[in-house]
Amino acid sequence: MNLNKVFIIGRITSDIVLKATPSGQAVTSFGVATNRVWTDKSGQKQEEAEFHNVVVWGRQAELASQFLSKGSLVMIEGRLRTRSWQDSNNQTRKVTEIICERMQFGPRPQGSSPRPAATAPKSRSNEATESFDETLTEELPEISVDGSLESEIKPEDLPF
Repeated sequence: MNLNKVFIIGRITSDIVLKATPSGQAVTSFGVATNRVWTDKSGQKQEEAEFHNVVVWGRQAELASQFLSKGSLVMIEGRLRTRSWQDSNNQTRKVTEIICERMQFGPRPQGSSPRPAATAPKSRSNEATESFDETLTEELPEISVDGSLESEIKPEDLPF
């Protein structure tokens, strides 16, 4: 049995740029920094940071570009993939990335709002804007790779 599974919780290292493939599928890639703190043999506190490349596809990429920005806390669940290519000097280059399968957003600071989406209309009525702002105060859902939302279990759905 084989397993390729990664979980990281860290902070976004730069603003997210949404792109599209020639077929129109949304994709974005960004860095996530995680840190590790420990005490060495002499009792001194040590800290180191690790930087991870993350690739997000489809609806999750659109949501990431809308709700995440530099410094945002995020949890990424995915798999590792190493790809290689030839650079302009004909040298083989390699990069290892985390392909995001599930993403959870961390808490937003009070008073912050998501970045405006590039496809959002420029003019909205005050009523629509207020309604949009009210929905942002709700807890953000967990988004899985197929775009479905986790649903609540209702007592009437239990078989006993």
